[in-house]
Amino acid sequence: MQAIPAKFEQQFFRALNSVVEPAVRHGILSTRLLPTTLMVLESTGYVSGKTRRTPLFCQQLGWRYLLISTGRGRRSFWVRNLQQQPDATVYLGGKEIQIEAYVIAPGSEPQLDALPAPLRALARVLSALTERGWAFALLERH
Repeated sequence: MQAIPAKFEQQFFRALNSVVEPAVRHGILSTRLLPTTLMVLESTGYVSGKTRRTPLFCQQLGWRYLLISTGRGRRSFWVRNLQQQPDATVYLGGKEIQIEAYVIAPGSEPQLDALPAPLRALARVLSALTERGWAFALLERH
């Protein structure tokens, strides 16, 4: 199977995000009541320093933690952004929430000591998937 050209992939996701992001940020298609929902991650661009907003599906892990992932690995700019600046904002259910990110990606060794033991164990399991191009972030609400 032939790989999708990186430029086309980038343009596709930018076009999709430009439609989905404003709706999700304002609480449409996003809820705090379901375990899996859409959210918007607001991070700082690792090169530009500009604010970047990315709609993502998240899995809520109790009240305090969220899990986000991508099969695009480090090609997803939000991964690189959070690696450079782990303090960010998410919009979930129309509410702004400050978070700290623990990125699990190829070439990344997050400091997980502050996380509860079950989440450290989850991070070890997810780490094995980074060899196949996946990237994850555990987000802790402040």
